Amino acid sequence: MLKYLEPNKIFSITSKAPKYVLLLFIVILTIGLAEALIFSPEDYIQSHSVRIMYVHVPAAWISLGVFSLITLFSIVGYIFKIKNFFLISKSLAPSGLVFNIIALVTGSIWGKPTWGTWWAWDARITSMLILCLFYILYLIAWRLYENKDKVHFITSLILILGIINVPIIKYSVDWWNTLHQPASINILSKSSIHISMLIPLIYMTAAFALFSLLIFLMKYNTELIKVKNKGLDRL
Repeated sequence: MLKYLEPNKIFSITSKAPKYVLLLFIVILTIGLAEALIFSPEDYIQSHSVRIMYVHVPAAWISLGVFSLITLFSIVGYIFKIKNFFLISKSLAPSGLVFNIIALVTGSIWGKPTWGTWWAWDARITSMLILCLFYILYLIAWRLYENKDKVHFITSLILILGIINVPIIKYSVDWWNTLHQPASINILSKSSIHISMLIPLIYMTAAFALFSLLIFLMKYNTELIKVKNKGLDRL
């Protein structure tokens, strides 16, 4: 099993993947933008400003998904002493932070015509801002601590505390009376969003997921090169 964790074996696969992911990303993004900007209808209340949704919502989903993933990898890595899982978490985090910031910025832009203000200390918005701070703390911890055992413990602790915020973000609109609208898409029950808006939303989410994967692969390959340069046979 350990032979598959050798940097050379991993790098031989991950170094070839970005060009294929990039090609697929461009194709899906092109279709998604066409659906979002041309074929999807304007909202009867929000008019064309509703199109911000096709960036804002997927960015928020990806941000939450990435944070959940890095938490899972870090906890499993810490329990079972799998160093490669920490490397995966570290490489995933930058894309999660990028999409978190995109979600906050686009949410602010969308809020101006919808609520009449650039920023409101709404439960959903505030909890997303807190998530952004946890991302930043996580990445700073990797910069501050040289000792691997210590940084693994500190980053895992940050993620465990941060993951508590994820269900708060998800259910904040149900638990409190907030400005933010309730979820329009439900997996276990009927969604209230029209199919003409759901299709571009799916395409843009897929495009953002591919872009997140692309960032991850680039960062992960860089980390693997560092491991190889240190002369380590495996992680």
